[in-house]
Amino acid sequence: MNLTQMNTTGRIFLALLAGLVVGALLPADLGKPLLPITDAIGNLWLQALQMTIIPLIAGLLFTGIAQSVGQAGGGKVTGRALLAFFLLLVFSALWSMFFVPLLLEWWPAPAQAAASIIAGSADAAVATGDIKIDLGKWLLSLVPANVFDSLAKGDMLPVVTFVAVFALAATRLEDERRLRLVGLFDAVKDAMLVLVGWIFVAAPVGVFALAVSVGIKAGLGAFGLLGHYIAVLVLVQVGLIILVYPLAVVFGRVGPLAFARAVLPAQAVAVSTQSSIASLPAIYDGAERLGLPETTTRVVLPLAVSIFRITSPCANIAVVLYVGHLYGMDHTALAFLGALLAALVAAVSTGGLPGSITFLAACVPIANAMGVPIAVLPVLLAVELVPDVFRTLGNVTADLAVTTILSRDRAKSIRG
Repeated sequence: MNLTQMNTTGRIFLALLAGLVVGALLPADLGKPLLPITDAIGNLWLQALQMTIIPLIAGLLFTGIAQSVGQAGGGKVTGRALLAFFLLLVFSALWSMFFVPLLLEWWPAPAQAAASIIAGSADAAVATGDIKIDLGKWLLSLVPANVFDSLAKGDMLPVVTFVAVFALAATRLEDERRLRLVGLFDAVKDAMLVLVGWIFVAAPVGVFALAVSVGIKAGLGAFGLLGHYIAVLVLVQVGLIILVYPLAVVFGRVGPLAFARAVLPAQAVAVSTQSSIASLPAIYDGAERLGLPETTTRVVLPLAVSIFRITSPCANIAVVLYVGHLYGMDHTALAFLGALLAALVAAVSTGGLPGSITFLAACVPIANAMGVPIAVLPVLLAVELVPDVFRTLGNVTADLAVTTILSRDRAKSIRG
């Protein structure tokens, strides 16, 4: 995370705190008349962000798949790496789906604050309860008969399916024509990032307005609700990080202390910079300490820091499950399957971008797949600063772990 991103995140966070305090302390005779105004301003900013999501995801997904497939032509090591990345991303998503509902059942969100926020939401009546999904209709929805109709409706899964298949088909074209398409989608992606940057100039105003509305509805209890949310996001990611260690030890055939010592410097860089790429030299050093062969590390590590984000499915699904929990929603198996697919796509397509951008681009498709309203997401985005530290921490830990696993046939068995 560079200085500009930190300043933007800091301004958004301060706007959130100020909005919550103002909204919570306003007397009722002032707060209720003000609520329609703050809702309108906040929702205007939210809709401005929403209008960028579909073209941004299309550009990210197309270029991400095209580049990944191109890199996959690099030999057996790369192929094994991509397979390992996929399996670990599925593991990450399943861990979140297992752990978060259990945690929220044992330690639910503050009931009064959650009820106050949801009671003031226009989506509450639609969202609360168990959403039934018909298997046949769900399967048909994955393949759009008219992709433009899906675009108009904002249906994310069929759009994602079309763009993914389109990108795979484009990789079979001759280089010149394929590069033209990749260049087009890359330009769309870059233009959307510029537009998102403009919209984020107004982020403190939009978040402040949304936070004032939350403060009016939930009072000072909103602080407890956000603290609870941060704790849930941190706990699910810490749990995933802990699980990565035995995976490296068992499948990578290294000693637990040896792996812990090797990954520690990279973890320190990750916490201080919140950047997997900035941690790459320290990860390389850790690989050398473990005696991993350069024939593997030179291929796997650059690929891992570029496209492998193990915490992405875990954290993004946890965000959506938390919002669904606020609305009192129960989710079917098909909703979880839709969330898994959307989370895997987001993990592949949003790597290397600032967390403030990837948060909505990754969480909105998952929320759409599960039928969860997205009105609360911008408020949660404003406190992403803390969970984002653990996202990067988990990613660099998994980067060295997967490299260790893929080196197991050549590396010497090391005991810590």
